Amino acid sequence: MPHVDAAPAQESVGARIRRLRLERGLTQRELSEPGASYAYLSRIEAGHRAPSVKALRILARKLRVPVEYLETGDAVPGAVSRDLRLGDAELALRLQSGDAEIVDTFRTLLSEAHEESDDAAILRARIGLGLALAGKGEYREAATHLENATGSPAVTPQARPDVYAILGRCYASIGEPQRAVSLYEDCLAELSEGDHAVRIRFTSYLSCALADRGDFEGAREVLADVAERVEEELDTTGRVHLYWSQARIASMEGETVAAMAYMRRALGLLEASEDTLELARAHLHCAEILLLEGQAEQASPHIDRADRLFELGAAHRDLGALRTQQAHRAVLLGDAERAIPLAREAVSYLAEQVIDQGSALHILGLAQVGNGEAGAAIESFEKAIEQLEQGGEWRAALAVYRAWARALQSLGREQDALDVMERATLVRVRFAGVR
Repeated sequence: MPHVDAAPAQESVGARIRRLRLERGLTQRELSEPGASYAYLSRIEAGHRAPSVKALRILARKLRVPVEYLETGDAVPGAVSRDLRLGDAELALRLQSGDAEIVDTFRTLLSEAHEESDDAAILRARIGLGLALAGKGEYREAATHLENATGSPAVTPQARPDVYAILGRCYASIGEPQRAVSLYEDCLAELSEGDHAVRIRFTSYLSCALADRGDFEGAREVLADVAERVEEELDTTGRVHLYWSQARIASMEGETVAAMAYMRRALGLLEASEDTLELARAHLHCAEILLLEGQAEQASPHIDRADRLFELGAAHRDLGALRTQQAHRAVLLGDAERAIPLAREAVSYLAEQVIDQGSALHILGLAQVGNGEAGAAIESFEKAIEQLEQGGEWRAALAVYRAWARALQSLGREQDALDVMERATLVRVRFAGVR
């Protein structure tokens, strides 16, 4: 079939047929045949009749052009055009995952694929939309699309580990860590023993999900075996995931020195890579570990480095995490007035992240206390508790309860402070039970 150029703008189907006929030196009688008679063709070219599907197929064959071109004027058939646009969108997604325009592009492609019953394009567009939404911080809708995609036999943990990794992250971000644990356990059960790199990757994810749920012993156990083989079998990405998981568990158990030792290993590997986004996140995690121990000065270089790296592109969750740590640093340095707008900005960025927003609200409350706004702080602490308990973050919730009780005491509300501490005791019991 010969190459065809795009049709002139505003060209009707009849005018297109006439133009192509004349370009090929054919008369109407030469082009016509049963199903597309001479009289019928004359009326089509004159714009008095719309061609039937059967007539379009006959004329397209004799004019040696795709039916889609004859009908629409597009030089590239719809399925081919959609495939090219999907490829462009998938490339853009890898370069800037949180871009709103990419989300809109995948929505359009998904709608078009549904209209054409193009199952392969539907799956690609659904995965792309889910990943793009997750990058934008819209985790609930992202989870819906990714769950749908994992129902396809083509989307397995081995073939598309990124889909399952992000789906688990979505569950954790909306406060459902147990679903993340179950998902990663199912992935590991499905993978064969020969899939070493992928198994280690999902072991790392499972470890983090267990830690999010408060099961530190379980998190350590699942990492124990792979940690012994890290140098022999893991690529750079896998080793970074492993060190990061070990750092996360150590930090959550209050072992700051060990946590930072693991993070320094991860940073060393990331510095040698070209993944600036993961490097920025690693620096921010280092800052979080140090700030939890009150080490604002030591955390500052990590916060500033993350800030510079995020200028190259960052999702809302990344920016929200950055503002949270910047606000926390300001609180520790005694600059509550500066901390409040930073914390409010973090809360706004983290609208879709239950746990992360709870942490931002905690810092906002601390800043408000430092600024003499104890009443406003109590409201922030109450919201933080709601978010953190929903996400199963019992350890973080306990810290908020203590800050809440102190804010109540500063207002002379001793009985209310005792009631809050009683609630904290119940949470501590629940936390012990989870572990």
